[in-house]
Amino acid sequence: MRKETDVLVLGGGPAGIISAVTARKYYPNKKIVVIKSIEKGVVPCGIPYMFSTLKNPEENKLGNAALEKNNVEVFVDEAVKIERKDRVVTTKKKDTYHYEKLILAVGSDPIVPPIPGIDKKGIYPVYKEMDYLKNAVETFKKAKNILVLGGGFIGIEFADELAKLDGVNVCLAEMLPDLLNNSFDSEFSELVEEKLKANGVKVLTNVKVEGFLGNDAVEKVKLSNGSEIAVDCVVLGIGAFPNTKIANEADLRLGMGKGIWVDEYMRTVDSNIFAVGDCAGKRDFFTRKDAPVMLASTATAEARIAGSNLYQLKVVREIKGTIAIYSTYINDLALASAGLTENNARKEGFEIVVGMANSVDKHPATMPDASKLKVKLIFSRQSGIIMGGQVAGGISCGEIINIIGIAIQKRISLTELETLQMATHPCLTSAPTMYPLVLAAQDATSKI
Repeated sequence: MRKETDVLVLGGGPAGIISAVTARKYYPNKKIVVIKSIEKGVVPCGIPYMFSTLKNPEENKLGNAALEKNNVEVFVDEAVKIERKDRVVTTKKKDTYHYEKLILAVGSDPIVPPIPGIDKKGIYPVYKEMDYLKNAVETFKKAKNILVLGGGFIGIEFADELAKLDGVNVCLAEMLPDLLNNSFDSEFSELVEEKLKANGVKVLTNVKVEGFLGNDAVEKVKLSNGSEIAVDCVVLGIGAFPNTKIANEADLRLGMGKGIWVDEYMRTVDSNIFAVGDCAGKRDFFTRKDAPVMLASTATAEARIAGSNLYQLKVVREIKGTIAIYSTYINDLALASAGLTENNARKEGFEIVVGMANSVDKHPATMPDASKLKVKLIFSRQSGIIMGGQVAGGISCGEIINIIGIAIQKRISLTELETLQMATHPCLTSAPTMYPLVLAAQDATSKI
C-alpha cells in the first residue's frame, strides 16, 4: 500500500520521538508519520534498572503518548529501502511511504564480538526490546554466577544492579586498565571500582575474555590471564555500533566513525534526508574528530535541531560538536564527566592546566545527608578556556556537570568561573565560600 506523508521518521526511540514532536511544533500543518521496528520499546538509560531497582520491568516502557498527543501517526514496521530520487521508503510489510522530508533515527545495535562460544545460551547483548529484556530479567534472577563484560557506563551500571539480586556472584571484566577509561581520569575511575567492590562485585581489569565454554549454554569463561570462572549468564556491555545499513544502501555518505555523515543541521548529503541519534556521526567539540558518543541526551538535542530545521533553517545551531557529557550513579556514588579528560587532552597535544577541589554539597558539612564532592576542571593554559570537567559525590553532581557542560559550550574562561555568581542555601548547595567550581578554578589559577 502506498501512503503519503510530509515528514517521515524512521525510528521510535528517544531521537525519533523528539524529532516528530519538534517537527509538529515548528510545522503544525504538516502530516507526520513515525515507523518503528520495535512494537514494545524501552527507555534506553533505564535498562539496567529493570533488573533490580524497578519493581516491574514494564515500568521502563517507552510508549507512544507524546506522539499521539501531537497528532503523529505511528506504524510498527521496518524500513528496508530508501529510493532517494522518488522520495519513497519501502518497508518489510511491502508498504511504501512517499515523503517530503525523511529523518533517520534508526539507532544502533549492540556489539557482539567474535569470541568463541559467543552464541551460547545465557549470553545477552543489550537489545532495547521489552519482551527480550523481561525474559533476560527472569533468567538473571535465577542465576548464581553472572559475568558483565565491559567496564563502560552500561557495564558498571549492570554490575551494580545485578549485585543487588539475592544470592548472586557478579564479576565485571574490562580489558583496559581502568573502568570508565574513556570518560574519566584514573582518580575518578578508582572511586567507581571501590564502590563496586564494596557492593560485592569482583572487578577484573586488564583482562580479556578468550572463550565461552559449555555445551548449549554457557558454563565457564576463559580469560586471557589463563583462569576460568564459572558463569550462568553473561551481559555484553561493551558498547554499540551505528545502524547505517539502509543509509549505506541508499548511497548516503558515512563518516570516518561509520555513522551517517551529517552537517551542522543534521542534514545528510541529501538535503531532504536528516539523521539523528546513534545512527548519525558525531564530531568532537574541540578536535572535530569523529566521536563515538551514543547518548539519549545527545540524540534528543540532535532531534530538536533536525525537527526544527526540516523545511527552513529556523534555529541557528551554535554548538559545533559533541562535548560528550555523561553521568552515572553507582552504589550511592554519583559520577559525571563533560568534555576532555586530562588524559585525553594531553594525548591530543593540548597545553592545559588542571584545577582540583574537594568540598561538601551542603553547609555546614554537618547538615543531614551532606555528601563530599570532588571536582576536577581542565583549562587551556594560554587562553584559560574550560575544556573539560569531572565530578564525584552526591546526587548534586548531576546538575553540577550540566553547569560545566554549559561552560564548555559557551567557552567560559577560568576567570569567569573564579568569579562565578551562584545561589547557595545550606540545604541545597556548598557554602559560597567553598563552592567547588570556584575552588577548582582558583586552584588552576594558582598553577599558571
